[in-house]
Amino acid sequence: MTNAKRTLHLEHALMPDGWRRNVRLTMMSGAISVIEIDTAAKVGDERHAFAVPGVANVHSHAFQRAMAGLAEHRGSGDDSFWSWREAMYRFALTMNPEQMEAVACQAYVEMLEAGFTRVGEFHYLHHAPDGQPYDDIAELSARIVAAARETQIGLTLLPVFYAHSGFGGAPPNTTQRRFASDLEIYARLVEGARQALAALPGANLGLAPHSLRAVTPAELAAIVELAGKGPLHIHVAEQIAEVEACLAWSGARPVQYLLDHAPIDARWCLVHATHMTSEETRRLAASGAIVGLCPITEANLGDGVFDAPDFLHQGGRFAIGTDSNVQIALADELRLLEYGQRLVRRARNVLTEPGSSTGRALFDGAQGGGPVALGRAAGGLSVGADADIVTFRGDVLSWLGGNPDAALDAWIFSDAAHVDFVYARGRPVVQHGAHFAREPIRARFRGAMRQLLAS
Repeated sequence: MTNAKRTLHLEHALMPDGWRRNVRLTMMSGAISVIEIDTAAKVGDERHAFAVPGVANVHSHAFQRAMAGLAEHRGSGDDSFWSWREAMYRFALTMNPEQMEAVACQAYVEMLEAGFTRVGEFHYLHHAPDGQPYDDIAELSARIVAAARETQIGLTLLPVFYAHSGFGGAPPNTTQRRFASDLEIYARLVEGARQALAALPGANLGLAPHSLRAVTPAELAAIVELAGKGPLHIHVAEQIAEVEACLAWSGARPVQYLLDHAPIDARWCLVHATHMTSEETRRLAASGAIVGLCPITEANLGDGVFDAPDFLHQGGRFAIGTDSNVQIALADELRLLEYGQRLVRRARNVLTEPGSSTGRALFDGAQGGGPVALGRAAGGLSVGADADIVTFRGDVLSWLGGNPDAALDAWIFSDAAHVDFVYARGRPVVQHGAHFAREPIRARFRGAMRQLLAS
């Protein structure tokens, strides 16, 4: 697909200062170059009724898309995150580079069709099945880059450092052999990933210490230094058992430990942060860090419900991820974020202000926090920003009296609005709801799944 100059005429467009009418927007070289407000369409303009900025998916494990629906059989004992993790490890040990690329392509097609225009790939499947590095140490990072290039999704690659099986530097176990690295191997892997990204327009690199249980304090400090000014992502406080283990190791809860021992600021994305005290919540909100919420995965794994009202009341910012990719659906992630709060509080319209649209509040929160978490300018639909734009089928506005906030509510809460076109860095990668390479990528994915399930 080419990235030539394109001009859109948008009847309703969500701009940084709110909804505007009759917006004429020109895209060039992957960015928005000109915006005209309250202007008529011209010959050659591509016309859409209802448009919003694309949203960043801040937390994805692409290879886990292959597991979707395959871990819903109850074992002989109690099922939990930890039993799911063992099933995931067994699955990860069998996947070869070609299969992983095919699975990642399928995940990225689904993300684009859902309205995600950039992905933060928290990538920790690094080595060959026997645990040895590939001849090209960044072989699997390069496969992620190839999948992003083929699908045209924006990519922030987050190579994961994973060295230990538990707090206090416990050695990795054999099922973690494809993930585990020491600092020397990790530095080489990061450099290889950087080289793989160099030819992908709009891509950038961040670093990801997997979790406090997978790194020592000295290793965490080294990774922070290696990251420079780039994004830093970490799993934290996802499970009660993790909190208890961190307390036993350090005398502090996970978020408390990070705030006390790491330079937590706006470069950081703390993924999940589900189990925090009110003091941890207050301090984390004040730090400027983004919390990466993945409501569908958190529900699927039985993690718990993040205390979003308190965090937002304290001025905290969030972003949305799809994590295990058990279901890739932006509207559903936002809906479940709100519905989880309703169930806990037995109230409605929890995550918005009186008199305001809940759908709009959810969308604004995710769209605002996502680019920051992925090291991109949070420009939305503004000159110089990435030309990432999502349009919806225009008929939804006709029966909502032309109210675009109501249309966002209809999309998120009733499935009454549907993604029509998606422009990623100015390219129309989704047209009439379908990705341009949906069918060949789906065929490769099915072939990879047949191989994986037969192994």
